[in-house]
Amino acid sequence: MRFGPIAAIIAGVSGIAVSAADTSVPDYAQRGYWSTVNSLPQGVAPSKSQRDVDVFWIHPTTTRSTTDYNHDPLDPTVLKWTEESAVQRQASAFSACCRIFAPRYRAATTKALTDPARRDAAFALAYSDIERAFDWYLAHENKGRPFIIAGHSQGGAHSASLLEKRIKGTALQRQLVAVYIIGINLMDGDLAPRFAGVPFCAEPAQTGCFVQWNSILTGSDVSPNLKAYAGAFAAQNGGRDGGSPLCVNPVTFDRRRPISPASEAKGAVAGDPGFGAMGPLKTGAVAAECRDGLLIVQPAAELSLKPLPGGSMHFHDVGLFWADISANASLRARSWLQAPKRR
Repeated sequence: MRFGPIAAIIAGVSGIAVSAADTSVPDYAQRGYWSTVNSLPQGVAPSKSQRDVDVFWIHPTTTRSTTDYNHDPLDPTVLKWTEESAVQRQASAFSACCRIFAPRYRAATTKALTDPARRDAAFALAYSDIERAFDWYLAHENKGRPFIIAGHSQGGAHSASLLEKRIKGTALQRQLVAVYIIGINLMDGDLAPRFAGVPFCAEPAQTGCFVQWNSILTGSDVSPNLKAYAGAFAAQNGGRDGGSPLCVNPVTFDRRRPISPASEAKGAVAGDPGFGAMGPLKTGAVAAECRDGLLIVQPAAELSLKPLPGGSMHFHDVGLFWADISANASLRARSWLQAPKRR
């Protein structure tokens, strides 16, 4: 798993402390192992359009633990934070276009992220749940429908693995609308051979492709991030140069338009992630630019968003662009459904 240089801090701050995790294998035939997205920003009305596309959403790291490498997804304390601070605030961005399937899984914890000797095993366990949840979804709910894969941070890493291991080069690729891999450090070098045949999305209505971005506050020193990304790619690829990080501006979703003024931003979620309902969206509140493979953002002060050390806006990779993601997912869904070959 390739995260930025502040991965341990991100996991430690974004979750809550729990211990004594139950690592029982989730049974995805049970409704309790699936989240229900039932919260929207204040003032946003539920979509009344027919949802002919599905989203398989994978939540980020949500547990800070000093004892366990994977969390119990049904632990009440873990569940409350995961639902209110991650699933409702992030997966809800896809609710206008799609039915949402969001598995509760044995995600790796802070302790796993900070322990190189156990990290890979913890992520492998988490990913095994994701694959089984995806298989259950395919067997019982998909019925040939087009789908989107999306996830943030740890969820983004698992989304990338699903694309690589289960979708690329298979019959499922024909049903793929797009993959939103948010908040990890994919590089030019990942385009081949890892994702060969699945392009990086170049245009907002393109389908069968994937997107990626990492948000950094304007004025921050990005050199530690770039160095860490390059080093991690080389370590996992026999010393090969990975090139630049991949980035699309999630306001324009157009690689020919890497810069967007604040006036173009459709709506951001104000306030740091936490418990409780979301407030109203703030329009025209985020200027953004893909620069050196990172998404440099300048959010309005009224959003009251706190960066992590180094200027990382990792917590806000989705919230900064909630309405923009919603509009883009709907556009890609329509594009897939309206393609002449699929009528």
